[in-house]
Amino acid sequence: MGLTVTNTNTLSLLNILNRTSASQSESLQRLSTGSRINRGKDDPAGLVALRGLESALTATNAAITNNQRTDSLIQVADNALSEVAKLLGEIQSLVSQSSNASGITAAERAANQSQIDSAIASIDRIIGTTEFNGQRLLDGSFAIDVDGVNSSNIADVEIFSRNTRAGAQTLNIGRVQSAQLASAAVASGASFALNGNVTLQVAGTNGTKVIEVTSGASLAAIRDKINEFTQDTGVSASITGNRLNVQSTEYGSRQFVRVNLLPGSASGSGMVEAEDEGRDAVVTINGQKAAVDGLNVNYNNNGLSLKFNITETFNGSGTTTSFTVTEKGGATFQLGTDASTRATIGIDGLYSQKLGTSVTGYLSSLKSGGANDLLANPAAAAKIVGEAARQVANQQGRLGGFQKFQVGTALSQQNAAKEGLTAAIGTIKDVDYAAESAELNRQNVLLQSAISLLGVANQQSSQILALLR
Repeated sequence: MGLTVTNTNTLSLLNILNRTSASQSESLQRLSTGSRINRGKDDPAGLVALRGLESALTATNAAITNNQRTDSLIQVADNALSEVAKLLGEIQSLVSQSSNASGITAAERAANQSQIDSAIASIDRIIGTTEFNGQRLLDGSFAIDVDGVNSSNIADVEIFSRNTRAGAQTLNIGRVQSAQLASAAVASGASFALNGNVTLQVAGTNGTKVIEVTSGASLAAIRDKINEFTQDTGVSASITGNRLNVQSTEYGSRQFVRVNLLPGSASGSGMVEAEDEGRDAVVTINGQKAAVDGLNVNYNNNGLSLKFNITETFNGSGTTTSFTVTEKGGATFQLGTDASTRATIGIDGLYSQKLGTSVTGYLSSLKSGGANDLLANPAAAAKIVGEAARQVANQQGRLGGFQKFQVGTALSQQNAAKEGLTAAIGTIKDVDYAAESAELNRQNVLLQSAISLLGVANQQSSQILALLR
């Protein structure tokens, strides 16, 4: 090629120099940001995948935060219920002490009653003030609402959870078979008088008691003897016509009565041995057989979990009734990253006016002057406290189950998802520092080489001037 003014070598080297400089700039940007994709042109397909993964990671991080907060909320409620359970245990102890009529003075019983009043006041205070982030947890603010409950048929409705997406649900309740007490006849006669001394062993769900009955006792006297120990045995006695019956104090298949004549009892006394077992009610809800213990009904279906008691009136003569679980109330939590993972639980108010049942009575009735205080009815007080303790334990267990099997598993799943998403994002986005550093060194060599060669190419102009001298 001849010597000309147009130096194509210089232009070619300048193009190479510009390209190398641009590549060097991209390498520097990758190394300084740690990201392989800084602009759409770096990897268009990779950028689309990266944005999708980053969006999923953002949603997962939000879900993890939600569940951590839910876990904290439930833990606050659980701790408060543990304190309530301790107080109920103290009340149980005081009631038991006061039931020992012959071994406690009136002053001691009054002191025990004062402590029970204080314990109940503390329970109501805990229930009314337990809160998380400004929201009351145990006062009924998170109870799921129900409509149309006929109180003559249904009592003590508790809704533990409902399907957030199912809307209002009407429950049609049918009584297929009534519950029964365990019941048996042990003596009869228009002018009954016990013929000889008898030693009875009376057994029921609560325990066994040995009772001595002297010769000549009437049906009424024997009845009163058995009823003295009803709290200990769970067996009461009554007279129907000319017949003395013993029966369990509660309904259900777990209840039984058994009366035996112990050795040494007079033969031909007129008393007979007898035993019987109770029976659970058979109840259907929307055509599905429910789990029933005596008169207590539990139902779980399609995310709806609840319990209630059928009344003795409905048990005896009712056939159908209904009520509706509304869409209102409850505590709704977001467990996952979309609306389909929402869950709603119910936390009923647990004030002393609601701890217990309509059949046994409520904890508030144990306060001084109440129908079941230590002076009025210590036997009933013991039963009420036991039911209240079971109620608190049940609510605590329900919350614990939700915390462990819903919130806990959601957190584990989301943390695993976060790990996988982070790894996938890193695979697409992160720069390989070793490879990029090697590339930067290669570009530096090329850049220096191009600059040196550009100097050589520029010497051609000097050669043309030398020809003109």
